[in-house]
Amino acid sequence: MKIIKESKQRTAQDRRAVRTAVSDIIDDVIENGDDALQKYCRKFDDNNREDFRVTKEEIQEAYDAVSEQELSDLKAAHANIQAFAAAQRKTLTEVHDFSPREGIYLSDRVIPVRSCLCYVPGGRFPLYSSALMLITPAKEAGVRRIVSCSPAIRGTGKINPKTLVAMDLAGADEIYAVSGAQAIAAFSYGTENIKPVDMIVGPGNQYVAEAKRQCYGQVGIDFVAGPSEVLVVADKNARPDVLAADLMAQSEHDPNAKGILLTDSEELGRAVMKYVDEELKILPEANRANASASWQDYGEIRVLDKLEDAVEIANEIAPEHLEINVADPEAIHEKFVNYGSMFIGGNTAEVFGDYASGTNHTLPTMRAARYTGGVWTGMFLKVCTHQSMTREASQKIAPLTARMARGEGLEGHAIAADKRKA
Repeated sequence: MKIIKESKQRTAQDRRAVRTAVSDIIDDVIENGDDALQKYCRKFDDNNREDFRVTKEEIQEAYDAVSEQELSDLKAAHANIQAFAAAQRKTLTEVHDFSPREGIYLSDRVIPVRSCLCYVPGGRFPLYSSALMLITPAKEAGVRRIVSCSPAIRGTGKINPKTLVAMDLAGADEIYAVSGAQAIAAFSYGTENIKPVDMIVGPGNQYVAEAKRQCYGQVGIDFVAGPSEVLVVADKNARPDVLAADLMAQSEHDPNAKGILLTDSEELGRAVMKYVDEELKILPEANRANASASWQDYGEIRVLDKLEDAVEIANEIAPEHLEINVADPEAIHEKFVNYGSMFIGGNTAEVFGDYASGTNHTLPTMRAARYTGGVWTGMFLKVCTHQSMTREASQKIAPLTARMARGEGLEGHAIAADKRKA
């Protein structure tokens, strides 16, 4: 293997300052409720609202502010996301009265969580697509109370109109112009005017991620997400300009984003580097700053002895996004098992999944794809079991249960089983 573009090694950041700051915010919100929430929103977002819940009038103003084309695009993307989320819901079926032995009946129920917060980030860019990605599967799962929040545009107290329209289109029941660690704390523990939720999903900055981590247990969460990642596996048949564009698409998210190319063609790898330089020249200034810093620090191109080696490397990295851009992707793609979402073939741009194809773009990062997938309809559903027995079955299983309980030293358990013998 030859590395022709090497990345810096990510080091374990000293997160003590972030942990402490977030812990202080959470404690303050728990103790002082809305007063603390308003204080932090003024401090961090220049958001001076007293009532953070968005009104129907504000939602209508947002609809009036977006163009017909923008509204049409949001509806088209939502339709694809909704269709796939509905198909996912149908895969979760219930088991009714399964009998491992005569007289014992085991079942389960698929039950939606009662309430959730869909946190829609909006720091560097108004990520209204995340509203569709988070709220839509919650709606298809049957969550009764879907709350969404997003930062207000600095100094206005108002959420970006396209974000607000996306939240409403997707089916949010309540919308709040509040963000940051203080929002996570408020919806985890509640305030005078905010009712807490059972689950929180959605990406955010390091303070939001840390707040989710600290509030986990009080509420459920999807996962703790980090900077965006893409890993591309490509052979000599791939177009280098396309690969460069895909790498830059993720790199423009954040200076800490990571783009990796694995290929068996050094010629292709060097061509991609040239096209990256060309694209950096045409990106808008803010995007270029992010993408350039990300590529400089964390961009990586490895030339492999054989393309099959990409499987082991990718499964170890466990990227958020995995592109398979080779002549015969069907021969290799099922060997990859650790990824957030996979994009198969040169026609399938990762950015299609970011916005409109229908799969979810809220995905695990920082190797979390080793043990979890992304947000989907099933994330908002609980599989809860129940059982019943006839008297005869109860009497038959009681001795087995009592012996096992006494083997563990739990006499009370054994007595509870013995009571069923007679």
